[in-house]
Amino acid sequence: MSGQSITDRITAAQHSVTGSAITKTVCKSTTHEIMGPKKKHLDYLIQCTNEMNVNIPQLADTLFERAINTSWVVVFKSLTATHHLMVYGNERFIQYLASRNTLFNLSNFLDKSGLQGYDMSTFIRRYSRYLNEKAVSYRQVAFDFTKVKRGSDGVMRTMNTEKLLKTIPIIQNQMDVLLDFNVNANELTNGVINAAFMLLFKDAIRLFAAYNEGIINLLEKYFDMKKVQCKEGLDIYKKFLTRMTRISEFLKVAEQVGIDRGDIPDLSQAPSSLLDALEQHLASLEGKKVKDSTAASRASTLSNAVSSLANTGISFTRVDEREKLAALEEEQSRLRALKEQRLLELQKNPSAATTDSTPISTVGGTIHSAPAIDLFSTPRFPASPTPQQPQNSQGLNVDFDSVFGNNINANNQDATDVLGGLLKPTVTCSPSQDMGMTLNGQQAHKLVSNDLDSSLANLVGNLGIGNGTAKNDLHWSQPGEKKLTGGNNWQPKTAPSTTWNPAAMVGLTCLLLFPNQGCNSVCGRFPVLALHAAAWAQSSSVPVWTT
Repeated sequence: MSGQSITDRITAAQHSVTGSAITKTVCKSTTHEIMGPKKKHLDYLIQCTNEMNVNIPQLADTLFERAINTSWVVVFKSLTATHHLMVYGNERFIQYLASRNTLFNLSNFLDKSGLQGYDMSTFIRRYSRYLNEKAVSYRQVAFDFTKVKRGSDGVMRTMNTEKLLKTIPIIQNQMDVLLDFNVNANELTNGVINAAFMLLFKDAIRLFAAYNEGIINLLEKYFDMKKVQCKEGLDIYKKFLTRMTRISEFLKVAEQVGIDRGDIPDLSQAPSSLLDALEQHLASLEGKKVKDSTAASRASTLSNAVSSLANTGISFTRVDEREKLAALEEEQSRLRALKEQRLLELQKNPSAATTDSTPISTVGGTIHSAPAIDLFSTPRFPASPTPQQPQNSQGLNVDFDSVFGNNINANNQDATDVLGGLLKPTVTCSPSQDMGMTLNGQQAHKLVSNDLDSSLANLVGNLGIGNGTAKNDLHWSQPGEKKLTGGNNWQPKTAPSTTWNPAAMVGLTCLLLFPNQGCNSVCGRFPVLALHAAAWAQSSSVPVWTT
């Protein structure tokens, strides 16, 4: 069967209607097409494992549901997709698989639809068993051997003796199940099994590299172990030699199917004299008679063995790093292709680079952005009227420029500068106050242009000063605070009122305007201020000052 089946199309359409993009992608990556899952679908699923709002159990269950299909193609591809996510997806995916009691129950799977179905069913059973074992290994050690840190300071090289003797058998079991896939080059006949074999090949390299480092650590500690530990360590090392032979055969199959020779690591076996030295040391601990061997010869044998295994580890690590570099270059080339495609789209349709909701635009590969708004800067308001033409409140239209303009004589210049800033209104009256109507109950007189004496006389008249008689029209009363008190004879007390004498305000104005001059000299210069002296003669509350 080639191409997507009618069932594949109907299933994808159903998930499109329900809006389940993940389930739709899983179905598209596990179609009946005899080819490996498409990269774009696998990349999308990998991205889903990195999203915190994605339900990982639901994603895994969807893959499990596809694995119970009757077609070997769908089942094999679902296993491959699951393996791909375990290797390249977020770690929480494999964590969830490790938390389950069972994953794939395909030990009895058989597709009887054709001869190819019979052949592929054998590898499906083996492959599902390896994925189950991979999840179990993660559950036992809480990390993935294929992703563990390697090197002299790696996890397997720095383990203590007790933990090392428990961990290496776990690697051995996983390696055994992987090598039990046992496929020949002649059996890799389609894209589905080829995709699974490539994932197994990469796992084998990384898993054996961790296995090899564990053995190096074991050999370095062997001659300092107790008798029971030495016995376990010797058995582990013998199994390691057997698996080294099997991994060598597995790598030969990879070379036959077209994998680059540079991507296949070299295996360097330890000298056989090392095994003899290990056995003699254990016999000596058991009290058996052994050949006499000096510490120097034993150290030399151990050093040669460790050196050979270290070279093998370097070879495996080099292959792994080369794969990472290739993946990085592939990613960079894809990004360059996307960038070039985007630039071509912008050149064809520059208006598509901007939208109403963003102030940034890209035209011809150049990014133009609107200036940023400083939220903490002083706001800029529209240009206000010039100081020469102030905006006054309702009806109060005073031309200060004509009253205290630049045409006043030199004798009055100092008073003009002070009064110009002191008498200008600085607050806005409320709409209920009609300041243009009256001042102290009388009609406000218009200020006389270019005549300081007349202007001051009008201002004094408006304040209620006339013929030396002060009008006490301004009364500020401060009512006393009422307190809850009792008693038959209690009477509320009212605070005394405060009366402001307008004549005193004239004296205060003189004091503020001319602090360094005597009262007589000021009144002599400005005759209108002589009213201050008359007011003083009738009221002792009017201040008089002298220099």
